[in-house]
Amino acid sequence: MTSPLEMTLLLLLCSVVGVVVFRFFNLPPMLGYLAVGIIVGPHAAGIAPDSERAQHLAEFGVVFLMFSIGLEFSLSKLRSMRRIVFGLGASQVGGTILLALLFGWIANFWMDMSWEASIALGGALSMSSTAIVSKMLAERLELESEHGRNIFGVLLFQDLAVVPLLIIIAAFGNGNSKQLAFWLAIAAVKIVVALTVLLFIGQKFMTRWFNIVARRRSQELFMLNLLLVTLGAAFITDKFGLSLALGAFIAGMLIAETPYRHQVEEDIKPFRDVLLGLFFVTTGMLLNPRVIWEHPFLVATFFIVPILLKAAMITGLARLFGSPPGVAMRTGLNLAQAGEFGFVLLNLILDKHLVEPVLLQAILSSMLLSMLAAPFIIQNADRIVLRLSSTEWLRQSLQMTRIATHSIKQSGHVIICGYGRAGQNLARMLEHEGLSYVALDLDPDRVAAAAAAGESVVYGDAGRREALVAAGLHRAATVAITFANTPSALRVLHSIHELEPTLPTIVRTVDDADLEKLIASGATEVIPEIVEGSLMLASHTLVLMGVPMRRVVRRVEEMRDERYSLLRGYFHGADDSDDEERREQVRLQSVPVDENADAVGRTLDELGLVDDGVEVTAIRRHGIRGVEPDPETKLRASDIVVLRGLPEALQRAEERLSRTRRAGAVA
Repeated sequence: MTSPLEMTLLLLLCSVVGVVVFRFFNLPPMLGYLAVGIIVGPHAAGIAPDSERAQHLAEFGVVFLMFSIGLEFSLSKLRSMRRIVFGLGASQVGGTILLALLFGWIANFWMDMSWEASIALGGALSMSSTAIVSKMLAERLELESEHGRNIFGVLLFQDLAVVPLLIIIAAFGNGNSKQLAFWLAIAAVKIVVALTVLLFIGQKFMTRWFNIVARRRSQELFMLNLLLVTLGAAFITDKFGLSLALGAFIAGMLIAETPYRHQVEEDIKPFRDVLLGLFFVTTGMLLNPRVIWEHPFLVATFFIVPILLKAAMITGLARLFGSPPGVAMRTGLNLAQAGEFGFVLLNLILDKHLVEPVLLQAILSSMLLSMLAAPFIIQNADRIVLRLSSTEWLRQSLQMTRIATHSIKQSGHVIICGYGRAGQNLARMLEHEGLSYVALDLDPDRVAAAAAAGESVVYGDAGRREALVAAGLHRAATVAITFANTPSALRVLHSIHELEPTLPTIVRTVDDADLEKLIASGATEVIPEIVEGSLMLASHTLVLMGVPMRRVVRRVEEMRDERYSLLRGYFHGADDSDDEERREQVRLQSVPVDENADAVGRTLDELGLVDDGVEVTAIRRHGIRGVEPDPETKLRASDIVVLRGLPEALQRAEERLSRTRRAGAVA
């Protein structure tokens, strides 16, 4: 029997290996966690026992995930979604149960299936995976999209529906169907009380309490308070019979109304990601491969049929609630899989002996397989929709036309990917300098508000090649990716590299952990917020310590020169001081190549500029600027060579490039 430490180390080792392998094949990390759980679980290798404590600990991963998603919402946004939550969500759960009743009635011709068992199974199959869908929507920046709101509204209602479903299944098993209405009324009262306590009392309390904690100026206290609020809200909903995740989501939504939202979001990430990985490992442990081997037809039926029926039903319901065909189909595809709360309902069904154990094991296996298939379905949802919907192509064409309308008159502009705080600040600075831009964003509310104010922003997914082309990628001067999300930034960089590989691209990140990956994908420069924050901290500290402002500015310039390749060196101007210290600083200098110059037809390597202590940073030819040219590049007449080096070295290099070709020499 392994000790808890040995078990923890084993799970960590297997998780690291699993995630590395799956990331190597560009597959979602959660599949790696699920695969690890299946392999080391009690039904396969048997290395890790089916520990109830591990499952309880893993649930906190979903709690912190829902809390961080709640930070992206607000009370006003939740109120605007009530039609989706209590309309589309209720219709989806009710519709799935009705379909289960129909199939239960048909199944009675060859097996004994009571209507109570059909309702119970319908409730379990109506659930979708909050953990998988929410994480993938967040990674793909689709939480604020139209289909993202539909999906999240349905997931919220599913969380609320778990409580009545548990009461109904328990009543069926105990033979207390006559008292069902009474217990459901009690559950409704509990739900109303819990939501009232959290939403209305918590809203008034949250900002004041966080202000008190923040004034203590203790990071440790702030972190402890954050955990207390998150787990406290989850505790309240749990005691009222609701899910832990629902309470955490509401807590995150309340904190989103405070000024501490962004700090909280960064603090919670380590807990969320590690525990969520453990959740997927423990979920994978539930799968029994022997059941699939012994009952392949039964498992395949319960795997394929519910996915197809749920996707079709949710698509139809979303259309009834006013969603366009493409949005409705994406909603259905994202919610087609089974969910973690379905396992809770299945365990209760097993305890109450409502369904045969063999049939239940086959259903459990099929639900887990559908969760394994979910990331592939979600990743390819756009392709599936375009193949199945004849109107989606037209709708996307109209969207591309709207984007093109904003950019058709612009040339040499900046394409801003993401119009959050960073994107808006960049847009204002560009406007002040008289530079044009086109911004793409997926938040319809933000786009509508900014467009109404006359700003050049349009709804569109910057990760799609069509949207970038419509925004004038081939005429643009540069692209700025302002959302600090590496997977989404890599998607945009991949599209840019295929369409316009020489176009300069600036990428914003939180830190420099993914710097090499982004540079390798084609980013011209990566701007980590932590680096810029540390430079500002250092400069303000030096000023307060009495260091002259001019020297502080120079030190910050030097540190930026070391960090950012595009800022290494500067072009010397008439108003620059010519003191000794300035003369020793690296500069940039543009040197035009005359048609009679000896350098014409010779490679950079042959010219030996490196020997003079000079670096060629770019060559501008026919109006096109090529950054970091190859040493084998041959110079042509009228080229403009951008050099970087010390003043004396630049002077020698300029003389070498300007030297006139001798009579009779051949280029």
